[in-house]
Amino acid sequence: MMKRMIILAGVLLCSQPVLAKGDAAAGEQKAMMCVACHGATGKVSVPMYPNLAGQNEAYLEHSLKAYKKGERSGGQAEVMKAYVSGLSDEDISNLAAYYASMKP
Repeated sequence: MMKRMIILAGVLLCSQPVLAKGDAAAGEQKAMMCVACHGATGKVSVPMYPNLAGQNEAYLEHSLKAYKKGERSGGQAEVMKAYVSGLSDEDISNLAAYYASMKP
């Protein structure tokens, strides 16, 4: 019985939604610079750009920071580096929260 309770508690903890670190409303304001490539709703019409709507928040934050640090290359990396160069860590967290909050 105790083993079942522990397993149930573990499952419940793992199924809880992850709390967003960023402020999605503030991210929406910053997202205006993303619209040209990633669309107004985070869904693109040009296949060479990724959809951002509904993407995992931690992944988006990690990716944006990697572009900013110059850790990504190829494709549109140079364009992304230019866009994220002026963003603070808070801006990046907010953008990630905004796009993660959108319906895919």
